[in-house]
Amino acid sequence: MISLYFLCPPSNAHHASLIAIFHEFVVFYCLSTVLVCWLVPGGSAWGSLKGKRNSIPGPRGLPILGSLLEMGGLAHRRLAQLAQTHGALSLMSLSLGNTRVVIASKPDTAHDILCSSSFANRPLKQSAQQLLFGRAIGFAPQGDYWRGLRRIAANHLFAPKRIAAHGASRQLETAQVLASIAKESSLTPGGAVHIRSHLQRASLNNIMSSVFGRRYNFEDTDCAEALQLKEMVREGFELLGAFNWADHLPALEAIDPQNIHQRCAKLVPRVTAFVQNIIDDHRERAAVNRSPGSDVSDFVDVLLSLQGGEKLSDADAVAVLWEMIFRGTDTTAILTEWIMAELVLHPEIQAKVHAELDTVVGKEKAVCDTDIARLPYLQAVVKETLRTHPPGPLLSWARLSTEDVQIAGHLIPKGTTAMVNMWAITHDPALWPNPEEFCPERFVASEAGGADIDVRGNDLRLAPFGAGRRVCPGRALGMATVQLWLAQLLHKFEWVASTDHPVDLSEVLKLSCEMVHPLHAIPLPRTSLVNVI
Repeated sequence: MISLYFLCPPSNAHHASLIAIFHEFVVFYCLSTVLVCWLVPGGSAWGSLKGKRNSIPGPRGLPILGSLLEMGGLAHRRLAQLAQTHGALSLMSLSLGNTRVVIASKPDTAHDILCSSSFANRPLKQSAQQLLFGRAIGFAPQGDYWRGLRRIAANHLFAPKRIAAHGASRQLETAQVLASIAKESSLTPGGAVHIRSHLQRASLNNIMSSVFGRRYNFEDTDCAEALQLKEMVREGFELLGAFNWADHLPALEAIDPQNIHQRCAKLVPRVTAFVQNIIDDHRERAAVNRSPGSDVSDFVDVLLSLQGGEKLSDADAVAVLWEMIFRGTDTTAILTEWIMAELVLHPEIQAKVHAELDTVVGKEKAVCDTDIARLPYLQAVVKETLRTHPPGPLLSWARLSTEDVQIAGHLIPKGTTAMVNMWAITHDPALWPNPEEFCPERFVASEAGGADIDVRGNDLRLAPFGAGRRVCPGRALGMATVQLWLAQLLHKFEWVASTDHPVDLSEVLKLSCEMVHPLHAIPLPRTSLVNVI
């Protein structure tokens, strides 16, 4: 047949016809393959697995795209609905373009994922990789380098003694916040203040003080360094919080349709130069009025004082320090704003916190860190807000399976991205009676049905900081900061709603889950601002 083909070659018309048939066959084959893959539970990314049939229920989504269209500003709520629809609360599979994903919406399955050595790594998205985070604590792959970073964090950066030693700095920053709030209220018709702006400035200054040993006046438009820092942090938040389609559809990487690659490429040299300048400055002043190993030294001093196997290169130190700014700045401000919004909406709960503060602290004495342990109702308010409005409802950064592993009776192949929908868990009526009700009493052990639940990752019914090997290393510092801020804000002011700016609890998921409409409220002085520190 082949010899006859060459001895009697077809006419041009016949040849064109054969090519057309071949093209049609290729198109038909490709479409059939896509369709067959798409018909598998979980969608196309799961159907493309060879020799491994997916038994995990989940939505197929769209061919090629999978469930990418579900990952909008309310992804945590939409994914919770899909898990309910598909009977997949324990474990749900889905496809995000080429990315295989499983999502846990139950505490036991969440524990199996977060505490498993098979999920010790995180998937490194394009923006995080470009922004140096591949060498930082959050994203560095499991290994000697990552374990070294964890030891540094536990033994030096976030040690209890160091957190306590920086209490005076937190008090000073809180005093500045209270004064700026009082000033804005006095200058604003009606007295309402834009709370988020005060919290964001305080949060950034708080982390800058502990990390770099510097404070900034962000209201001073003539301070070029402060303006540069503020702009870099804002740009970094936007890039890390953006859902990048190119992370899941590799064909888009070269096109960069969301301009994320180019923006990261412009930001990184600025970040590197800014942080390196501070590191060099610390080296020059290392022996002047500072003891690098002391508890009151900042994080740069600590990193520069490390010796032997713990010592980091400047490039790695830049990555570690820059990640701390992102991880420590966003969450504390957002969580505090959510707490204040709920207290403005629930004046009876706010009154209980006021009464507790007046009893334990008194009206003339300033609140300090040591008072927090004697304020169980205030702690319960924080925990209830973490339950109702978890800042990272999908635990922000996912995990990646490093080997085939069995979870909840299902095989999860190597290279699968795993998420925990903490929002779904904290709004599960089987775990939390009346989950939509804001009720701090559920965390007060002395109340009927109340329990003092640990939020540090030991109880997966409420684990806003994650759990297992990748639990947030700065969770104790974050909680200490938020609780002190809240205590001071409520000790000095009663907060009432503004008729011009009603409280709106609408939310949007970015890097963290934040209020769509920033909170405005009126602070009514309860005590003198003289005794705030």
